[in-house]
Amino acid sequence: MTESSEPEAPPPAEAALRGLCPRCGGPGLFSGMLRFSDRCARCGLDYGSFNVGDGAAAFLILIVGAVVSLLAILVELRWEPPLVVHLILWLPLTLGLTVVLMRFAKGLLLALEFRNAAREGRIVKGD
Repeated sequence: MTESSEPEAPPPAEAALRGLCPRCGGPGLFSGMLRFSDRCARCGLDYGSFNVGDGAAAFLILIVGAVVSLLAILVELRWEPPLVVHLILWLPLTLGLTVVLMRFAKGLLLALEFRNAAREGRIVKGD
């Protein structure tokens, strides 16, 4: 068996969780908390060519919103706490989950976009 000269691409979830390049697995996908680097230092993959856009935020609004809403309803039905308790519980939880999960969601969308060779949609005109 011969070894390939190209490093193996990590699974999308691992690349997102650890901030790895989706092509070579090199570190440095992010240059800040939520900002992508310009390119991979190891293989030169241009991260600017990917369009993650607001997809991560849209998914998180739906997912975190559903989880927090369900928890708030369950707490209300079980204990009937005053409104201030709901504010103290759910506002920080919503903000915390969104901030913590945003980096993972952005990295996952970029890795999936790379893996599936996704590009902007185009309409092909027929003859």
